[in-house]
Amino acid sequence: MQDYSGKRFLVVDDFSDFRSAVKAMLREMGAKDVDTADRGEECIALCRHKRYDIILHDYNLGSGKNGQQTLEELLAARLISHQCIFVMVTAESGQAMVLSALEHEPDGYLTKPFNRATLAQRLDKLVERKSLLKPVLQALDKQSPAEVLAACDSLAQQDKRLLPLCQRYRAGALRELGRHEDLERLLHGVLADRAVPWAYLALGKLLSARNDLPRAREVFEKGLQAFPMQPGLYDGLAAVLEAQGEAERAQRVLEDAVRLSPLAIRRQMQLGKLAMRNEDFAGASKAYRSAVDQGRNSRLKSPENYLGLSQALIAASGDDGLDKRAQAEINQTLSELGEQYAEDQAVRLRGRLMQASSLQKSGDSVRAAQLAAEAVAGLQELGEFLPAEAALTVAAQLQQLGQAEAGTAMLKSCVEVYGDDARVMEGIAKLTDDPQILSGGKEAVELNRQGVRAYQLGRANDALELFRRALALQPKNISIALNTAQSLLRLGGDAPSAELLAECRACLDAVRMIPASDPRYERYQQLRRKAFGA
Repeated sequence: MQDYSGKRFLVVDDFSDFRSAVKAMLREMGAKDVDTADRGEECIALCRHKRYDIILHDYNLGSGKNGQQTLEELLAARLISHQCIFVMVTAESGQAMVLSALEHEPDGYLTKPFNRATLAQRLDKLVERKSLLKPVLQALDKQSPAEVLAACDSLAQQDKRLLPLCQRYRAGALRELGRHEDLERLLHGVLADRAVPWAYLALGKLLSARNDLPRAREVFEKGLQAFPMQPGLYDGLAAVLEAQGEAERAQRVLEDAVRLSPLAIRRQMQLGKLAMRNEDFAGASKAYRSAVDQGRNSRLKSPENYLGLSQALIAASGDDGLDKRAQAEINQTLSELGEQYAEDQAVRLRGRLMQASSLQKSGDSVRAAQLAAEAVAGLQELGEFLPAEAALTVAAQLQQLGQAEAGTAMLKSCVEVYGDDARVMEGIAKLTDDPQILSGGKEAVELNRQGVRAYQLGRANDALELFRRALALQPKNISIALNTAQSLLRLGGDAPSAELLAECRACLDAVRMIPASDPRYERYQQLRRKAFGA
């Protein structure tokens, strides 16, 4: 048995008798420092002030955060080290519960009831594994992928048996370092030696990011043949199918994943989006409803789930008016949205428009028109770009609510900001046939494409000139502005001139309203730190 006398333990369970029983078991195993908590929120608070070596956390704690949501928070806030052992404990052994808990990758899983021998055996193995991997885990805590690679190489040389344990950490480090060719070679090598689900998932994602969709699809499908109980592989395949235009099949694949592991907010949210796209409004309502329910105590909650549920319920009514039950659910959903995101002006405006759409469906056209007019006035004062999907939804709502001019303005703004995104342009084409709007950004997009190609070929001056011309046509286009700023910084080297810096800052200021949810936001922030020195 391992020596537990110096380990710091935290036992989290809502039943005092169980906490006492586990604490007694740990005392018998030699533990001296054992804290307890009855809620996930208390666990998080304790972890802010003390570093624990081993946490035994019950999955279902009644009201408040469950074990999965607590682990999400601890990892996101870096309140536990990679060296900490987090064991999920539950009285439920059903497939859906187990898979949902394991998706967030706790170090171990224990089913109640268990005795001291079982607990000791499980913890001994976990402590031994963490001890062997200590140099790698220390490098992970330092957020140094280069040191992770070095530690993996060193451990594998010391003991070849550790190689399989190190490969996944090595893959993550290569991904963070952007060494994609090395990562692909590693993953192929792992799969050639033995099939493991994480390698299929990592390789599929790598190929998807490279837009090599046929190969990515093949990898995910092969992975699912070998590991049909891995929900992440379904997610990856669904994303590829959607990108290939097979939205209905993608929805079916995600539905299979949800049946396996239903307690995943992001999966339910993606299923809601796909179902809406496929006009399966009942399916969308169900998925978004689950996402709203699961998000109440989770850091992964999103206003999009509240708005998506409301939109699905409105769409489900078809040409008929909303029935009282649907209207009541929409009112409750939007009321909760307003409470949860009271400080978010964009969300409040979108909620008002959604309420107007529901009232119009219910026959209250006067109140609907009033709310729509209030929303239009607020949109004109909004201090950020709406995300692309949100902007398209708002444009459609404005058209339906009789605010044609405001709807047209929103579509023009979409072209200005997101006109390089083919899917956004497809969405715009569904809402208007105005050639001025549809062709508004074509020249700028083509110049940007040529600039990207020149940049990749190392022709920095040519690339910058092309980006400048594109930006003159579309100064609010996020991609073009970021490409121009990056080219200016590259041209300036370690000591860019005042002129180059000023131009770079102007580019970034033009798109300072980029929403934080945009996938390019982190790149924007990195460029801004370089340009402004902060």
